[in-house]
Amino acid sequence: MTISKINLDLHQSRKPDWIKVRLPNNPVFFSTKDLISDLRLHTVCESAQCPNRWECWSGGTATFMIAGERCTRACGFCAVDTAKPLPLEEDEPLRVAEGVKRLGLKHVVITAVARDDVADGGADHFGRTIEAVRATCPGVAIEVLVSDFNGRDDSIRRVLDARPDIYNHNLETVERLTPLVRSRAKYRLSLSVLRRVREIAPTMTTKSGIMLGLGETENELFQALDDLREVGVTALTLGQYLRPTPNHLPVVEFINPETFQLYGEIARNKGFQFVASAPLVRSSYHAGEFNPVTPQPSVP
Repeated sequence: MTISKINLDLHQSRKPDWIKVRLPNNPVFFSTKDLISDLRLHTVCESAQCPNRWECWSGGTATFMIAGERCTRACGFCAVDTAKPLPLEEDEPLRVAEGVKRLGLKHVVITAVARDDVADGGADHFGRTIEAVRATCPGVAIEVLVSDFNGRDDSIRRVLDARPDIYNHNLETVERLTPLVRSRAKYRLSLSVLRRVREIAPTMTTKSGIMLGLGETENELFQALDDLREVGVTALTLGQYLRPTPNHLPVVEFINPETFQLYGEIARNKGFQFVASAPLVRSSYHAGEFNPVTPQPSVP
């Protein structure tokens, strides 16, 4: 199978037309921004320089990033600051819940910086945030995008005890590139975390995402998809890696929309129930389009 790609000189900054974002003129964007500022919340939309920020905020949605905006890891792809984190804010879970209520969300995504400075990796803070949202907005679907918690079983259980609807942990890239792309995280550890989630909570929907354009081969990508299916992942996002600053990893290639579409079809044929595959897709992009309706039981 031959699939067309555009090779990119490592010093070339020009992006193809399909990567360019058209900014909408929508007052909802500014009201969402004001709400987030008013509640002193952080969003991955801003901290990670998401290209879909204008679209999502104009629709009144945002992905909340808890546990501060300083990460203990220094991944080669990520725009979030690496620095010594500040103490966790005890009232943050309630502020997130209030933000979900004010925005009238039906589906909320909650993520966080890596907090290797605390024993549980921030799992209890995740759990308290899920519980606060559940208490304030009982009907909302809750998706969490979490770190690997260094593989700690008690941390995984703490998040699952709070009964999220979707447990998302990103593989990010293929096995060969993981040491270059991710800080501390390991490919096999991520797979083991996703497997453990399904072992602890068999009905839990698990989700993962992969960035393309970092130099992976097609065979490596397809192996990664097989690895995710083998540990029971049913929801998948595939998107183009975009270099946030000159200090981050360079884009090796821009992959065209037709190729993303083909990769999406291949993923569906491999058994993924939900696939979002396009250049500007990110982990939480249009997350509400995949909304499991089965309530998650308490974890034994």
